[in-house]
Amino acid sequence: MKAQSTRPDWSLSQIVETVRRYWGFDTLRPLQEEAIRAGLENRDSVVVMPTGGGKSLCYQVPPVLANRTDIVVSPLISLMKDQVDGLRQCGYPAVALHGGTPPSKIPEIEREIAEGRYRLVFAAPERLLTPRFMRLLEHVDVRAVAIDEAHCISHWGHDFRPVYRRLAMLKERFGGTSVHAYTATATQRVRDDIAEQLKLRNPAVLVGQFDRPNLVYRVVPRVDVHDQVLEVVRRHAAQAVIVYCITRKDTEAMATSLKAGGVRAEYYHAGMRPDQRRRTQDAFSNEQIDVVVATVAFGMGIDRSDVRSVIHAAMPKSIEHYQQETGRAGRDGLEAECVLFYSPADAMRWQSLIEKSAGEAGKPEEVTRAAFELLEHMRHYCGGIDCRHRVLSEYFGQEYEKDKCDACDICLNERAGVEDATEIAQKILSCVARVEQRFGAGHVVDVLIGAKTDLIRSFRHDQLSTYGLLAQYRKKPLTSMVYQLVDQSLLDRTPGDRPLLKLNAASWEIMRGERTVRMVQPKRDAVAKTRFDKESWDGVDRELFESLRELRRNIAGERGVPPYIVFNDATLRDMARVRPGSDDALLNVRGVGQRKLKDLGPRFLQHIASYCTEHELSLDAATVQTVTEAAAEVGTAYLKPIFDKLDGTIPYDAIRLVVTHLNASRLGRRPRSQEPV
Repeated sequence: MKAQSTRPDWSLSQIVETVRRYWGFDTLRPLQEEAIRAGLENRDSVVVMPTGGGKSLCYQVPPVLANRTDIVVSPLISLMKDQVDGLRQCGYPAVALHGGTPPSKIPEIEREIAEGRYRLVFAAPERLLTPRFMRLLEHVDVRAVAIDEAHCISHWGHDFRPVYRRLAMLKERFGGTSVHAYTATATQRVRDDIAEQLKLRNPAVLVGQFDRPNLVYRVVPRVDVHDQVLEVVRRHAAQAVIVYCITRKDTEAMATSLKAGGVRAEYYHAGMRPDQRRRTQDAFSNEQIDVVVATVAFGMGIDRSDVRSVIHAAMPKSIEHYQQETGRAGRDGLEAECVLFYSPADAMRWQSLIEKSAGEAGKPEEVTRAAFELLEHMRHYCGGIDCRHRVLSEYFGQEYEKDKCDACDICLNERAGVEDATEIAQKILSCVARVEQRFGAGHVVDVLIGAKTDLIRSFRHDQLSTYGLLAQYRKKPLTSMVYQLVDQSLLDRTPGDRPLLKLNAASWEIMRGERTVRMVQPKRDAVAKTRFDKESWDGVDRELFESLRELRRNIAGERGVPPYIVFNDATLRDMARVRPGSDDALLNVRGVGQRKLKDLGPRFLQHIASYCTEHELSLDAATVQTVTEAAAEVGTAYLKPIFDKLDGTIPYDAIRLVVTHLNASRLGRRPRSQEPV
């Protein structure tokens, strides 16, 4: 890689114009400008942005603006393919080299790379590190390497991959090349480890907001998980849903159950043949099925932006996994629901799987210890009683400024406080003491409800003063209360296959009456709701939206690409709200750039015009309404002559004339918000 002088004087207008030309957005999201400038100025960086926060744009803009070739390290073939397909739809020159590339085409692609025909070249870490690829890079003026999913470098991260550690050689072999690490989830410790392992030099560390305000989080006690999952899926009928399970067997059983309920669903896991996995993933991307039931093997390879719900049929093994997996919902900025069905047994199940995996793979003890620590954080999240958005933000080291999110089961008041929680806690803790802290949660609950088990009789625990003390409760709700005490660190539990309950200092404070306890339980009449649904659909002609979705599917089928690559749902909703009647009007819809206007504009404009004629609707409806409302706000004296002359029917050209004389913000015009790229 050749050294090249930097050019740090790129203006913001040049950056925004590039974004507008290729992607149709005229605003940048927080930290995108700083990340783009780090790429332009050849400065190492660690960029942490939540899924849907626009990370990809940060490494896509610099090479096309500076007219150079950059490399992107990506872990999955499917992810590379989708990104390249999406970029090419925007007129962006990009290519990928991976295991699925036909060998006969590799020499031609390498020649085109050497000729500088591409701005971005995607490659897996294994291919990047081959002698052949290294030789190619030596003859190409590559200024920057972007490493996607960079948390894989750290064993403190949630998806450690040893091959990623070898990427440190990039700084040793190509000293003048900047390296940029991108990830959606990384605590301070993981960020520091990434910078150290990659040998980054004075990197710009840019950490975006982890909170995803358009997501509604719910943690629900798991009772009959197949029925519970089906209920959530039906709330999102004919929309994209991902269901995560722990094991391969679980995914197959869940998919079978959903199909029996009339849902278009398939399973996905690492035990399937590659062609089977690809068929399922393609069917989901192409909207041929609505639901994928998967293990963690599914996710990084899917870039579909209109996932309306992510369901966890069991607790994931870390908050990092949870943040990344739920982050696949609502990437288009529209509302989405994330539901986690939790049982205290999940933690023990994960602990067993982690120990088994560590033993088979010969992982260092510190890696296993780190995994247990991450698991413990996740367990506390599930059993907690605080705002979900707040807990997630604070876990990643960020303050949450709102008092109430109105977007989680806690703040939506879907859980009720347990009456006499302190008294119940005292009885539970007293029972733990009476059985001499030698038994687990199941036995303690059996004693408290007055069960008649052989174990209770053999230890004569039916003679204890705490036997039957909480007989009015069923076993599952009472078990939940026991684990709420554990999750709040008011009661300890030993590690291992047979964990025992142990009292701690807080336990004794409660029993002495020196400390109060708060516990919660689901409300029987709680109805899942979201405050976002009405807002995001405001002014949208739903019938037109659905017909635009059908047009999108047809175009995607013709071109062999997923529908979301044509336009995402947010763009289609805006079209169904605005009903654009000209090129200028369509260009003002968020997500429509110059390339897509020229390529797709005629078909969408014709479709919208035909729909409006058939339904006797006016074009440019939302824009007319905006100007009319603005006239009321700023006074009609200036606008009245135009209204009078046109009898209240205002063509888009006339609106543009008004806009040139009035401040856009006073008109209340919505800028073309940037969607995730």
